[in-house]
Amino acid sequence: MSTIALDRGTRHGLTLAWRGILKIRKNPEQLADVTIAPIVFLVMFTYLFGGALAGNTDAYLQMLVPGIMVMNILQASMTAGVQLNTDVSKGVFDRFRSMPIARSAPLIGAVLADVVRYVVCIVVLLIVATIMGFRVQTGPVELLIAAGLAIVFGLCFCWASVFVGMLLKTPQAVQGLMFVLIMPLTFGSNVFVGTSTMPGWLKAWADISPVSLLSDALRGLLNGGVIAGPLTGSLIWMAAAVAVFFPLATWAYRKRV
Repeated sequence: MSTIALDRGTRHGLTLAWRGILKIRKNPEQLADVTIAPIVFLVMFTYLFGGALAGNTDAYLQMLVPGIMVMNILQASMTAGVQLNTDVSKGVFDRFRSMPIARSAPLIGAVLADVVRYVVCIVVLLIVATIMGFRVQTGPVELLIAAGLAIVFGLCFCWASVFVGMLLKTPQAVQGLMFVLIMPLTFGSNVFVGTSTMPGWLKAWADISPVSLLSDALRGLLNGGVIAGPLTGSLIWMAAAVAVFFPLATWAYRKRV
């Protein structure tokens, strides 16, 4: 019986994920945060700070791109919570409750639809970075692994957004709170600068931050270098995020809908 329910929930979730993708097709401006934002951050930090921090923009670009990839995937992961909150606020879930679909389907659909946003974010970022001079120093296999890790990272941490989205009353509140939480996490890392010049307390955190660890893992995959340590730390953080926020998100979802 549980297997049948799981299969039913998955099928209905995929259908609603397609609904989310169609919404993006009809309103492509929804992709502004995963298309415009990566370009703005990449161009701004490369040309404003690249020469001062790395001596030249080319060297800085090689260090910056993997970090920007992690940063933008993390920012994109908050969309699932905002979209779910929007559907609840507009009464869409009232209609879902009247339909013969699995109760978990809207949640599954919202999370799966976000994968499209992550892929768009990575593709746009890499195309612009390549035009600016970034080059993958390893190979296509490592590039695909790096992209896959970034997508899984977004899927793991999006449950925090879902949890917040089901607790707060308005989409604006969800977006505002997630922004406040995500920005210190991304800037308090090694995305833009090395951690050696940071104050001791900040360096201690930045060295073990999930953003820093995944950035280093992607740098190893794309530029060559140490991978095992940062990758292990990143996987631990991903597992911890799912272990903590998935149960909280599903509890808040059931309570709200």
